[in-house]
This record gives sequence, C-alpha cells and structure tokens, in this order.
Amino acid sequence: MSYQNEFIIFWKQVKESVDKGNFAKLTMAKTIGKLELRNIFIRPIYSKDRFKVLLKYRYRSRETEDTENELTLEEAFEVIKSHLKNPFLSVLLFTTIKDVTFKINKKGSVSITENSPTFHDVIQAEKS
Repeated sequence: MSYQNEFIIFWKQVKESVDKGNFAKLTMAKTIGKLELRNIFIRPIYSKDRFKVLLKYRYRSRETEDTENELTLEEAFEVIKSHLKNPFLSVLLFTTIKDVTFKINKKGSVSITENSPTFHDVIQAEKS
C-alpha cells in the first residue's frame, strides 16, 4: 500500500477527532533537508454551524514572517497531502484522547503509532 493510501487511513482519524470534538492540533515535521519552511500547524476553530482550521506555515528564518490561512478541513487535507514526503516525513495528530503519529521513511514505508495524549483540553486557534 502506498503512503498516500496509508495517509487517507490516518486522515480518517483526524476527521473522527473533529466529529467527536477532541481535535487539538496537527503538526507536520521532519523535513527532508534543512528547508526554509520548518513546520505546518493546524489548530481548530469550532463554531456552532461549522468547523474550520487555522493553517500556519512556520519558517526557520526570523526574517520570514509566518503565514496563516483559515480553511475548511477538506482544504487543509489537500495542503497537508501536497507536502507529504515533499518535504515533510511526519504528521502528528494531537487529540484529547490520544496522539497519533504518521511517519514515512526514506524508502516510502509508513508507520502509524499511538501514544498518550499531549493535550487534555482543546484550545481554539486565534488568528494573529
């Protein structure tokens, strides 16, 4: 199974955590090489009638300002998917129930692991 197919399975856990109201954060990390783009973060924006996320690009250089975009979960999925393995090798899902890590190795093999939750409360994103 390709890493793209494995990622769709991982993303189902992201959607489930949103549906259950325990999605806390998603982080893309571990780039191939030392690139200007350091991380991509997704934080929740819960409201009565819809769910959105705040997607933040974090850069290594202090001269480069971080950028933020408010997106739907589906739009965020496309952004995250487009950065998988180019340049990011891991995606960390933080929920109030568990943490789930999606990793791709250099050969393209995937591992998905679960750990105890880092976050105990969901903190809404605030646009800076």
